[in-house]
Amino acid sequence: MSGAGFLLAVNFLIAQCFCMFFLAVSARSRNRVAARWFAGCFAVASLSAVFELLVAYVPPARPWAILAFASMLCGMFMLRVGIGHLYGLRTNRLVLALVFFAFVELDLVIYDLPRGTFRHALSYQTPFAVALGMSAWAAYRAQAKNLVDRALVVLLAVTSGHFLLKAFAAVLAGSGNTARDYMASQFALISQSMGAVLIVAVGLMLLCVLVLEIVAEEKVNAEVDPLSGLLNRRGFDNRVDALKAQPGPHSIVLCDLDRFKAVNDTYGHQGGDAVIRSFGEMLKAAVPVGALAARIGGEEFVLFLPQTGKEAALLFAHALRANRAVSPVPGLPAGVRVTGSFGVAEIGGNEPLRFAMRRADDALYAAKNAGRDCVREAEPPAVVLDVVRQAN
Repeated sequence: MSGAGFLLAVNFLIAQCFCMFFLAVSARSRNRVAARWFAGCFAVASLSAVFELLVAYVPPARPWAILAFASMLCGMFMLRVGIGHLYGLRTNRLVLALVFFAFVELDLVIYDLPRGTFRHALSYQTPFAVALGMSAWAAYRAQAKNLVDRALVVLLAVTSGHFLLKAFAAVLAGSGNTARDYMASQFALISQSMGAVLIVAVGLMLLCVLVLEIVAEEKVNAEVDPLSGLLNRRGFDNRVDALKAQPGPHSIVLCDLDRFKAVNDTYGHQGGDAVIRSFGEMLKAAVPVGALAARIGGEEFVLFLPQTGKEAALLFAHALRANRAVSPVPGLPAGVRVTGSFGVAEIGGNEPLRFAMRRADDALYAAKNAGRDCVREAEPPAVVLDVVRQAN
């Protein structure tokens, strides 16, 4: 086997590996459709290597040469469809199909042109450059700001441009007088070497985009309470410091659902889950943009309201209490109402968050002791600190 034939075999195996990688990633990625298109892209494009070998060793050469061209080009158009799914872009597959068949027809027309000429080389390589250029343009049009996404755009553009450079290389290095001569030409070594590098680069970059999305999604899932749909304690702790660093004032609202154990005892855990789910949906709909809402205990919730003073926080808590008091819970009898008790604290100056949370918690207990279904304001930070000093 010639050096070019060996590189064709290597490129085929590399493409098959990437096909399996993308299929594996599709099992976990929310962009599983895109991952499957990428797997198909590498699987179909890899057939070009098989057909190139058949051109050299199994006459007649013409059908194998056309199939080699068509399989590579089809893989590139499948890449464009996958890019569309990856970035949520609309893809007109009919147009892509028409362009594909037009390029295959062009390859049929130029097949008998003298090889080693710029006319033949440019006509042969341009369809590949156009197909990859469409993918680069689609990824660019998505305006993704992630560094890896931008790197993918650059890599696709470079890969597109390299096909035009290959047209010059085919003329300068010589690609043989016939399709069967290609395998023994110097250009075949150049072409397959460049192809191996770019196959690996594009495949790794696409995998990187998908894997980073999986990691980001797993991180989000680890910080979200699946029942209420709100942040959990970890998600709240990971985000609250950045909001607290903004210019104040800020406020904390703690809420505890009233007599929640009685709900579980009467209607079972499914009834309790319905209450948590309903309250979580209410909070998500009510919290202002930029605020944090989290479930930090069984039936306990916290709200961080950035750049919000205690008066506005109290009004907000009263609105939540009133809404909860009159809202039915889906899944429970129509007359059942589950109320909530609220404690509100404005964070003072450089007061640590845990102190403000403690004051809001004391206010919450005061609301419970006052008969539940009410809102209580926390003592000012200075009062709490004085009490702590006296206790010490």
